[in-house]
Amino acid sequence: MEIVINIYYTGENGSAKKFAQEMMSEGIVKEIRAESGNRQYEYFFPAEDAETVLLIDRWESQEALDKHHASVLMEKIAALREKYSLHMRVERFVADSKGIPDSDKKFIKV
Repeated sequence: MEIVINIYYTGENGSAKKFAQEMMSEGIVKEIRAESGNRQYEYFFPAEDAETVLLIDRWESQEALDKHHASVLMEKIAALREKYSLHMRVERFVADSKGIPDSDKKFIKV
């Protein structure tokens, strides 16, 4: 059961982007990506909101996510969130094991 979590980090004066940049430059993102069960940990920048960063965070199971949440990396992330005074909005999804329906595939160009 794959879990996908979208986290929208919002701040002021570019703080969300600075947070994402520091997460990468300090090697925290690389460490998270190396954790067992992590499938994706990637930042995106919404075109219409310069003060928000979207993190797409994918895990192979709840157990893998729980281990990540119990890791020392979460303390580092929490400290950086506080440093940059970020607010969060979170969406959580459980992946459909059936994949993309044939009726939707006609809209996808590969």
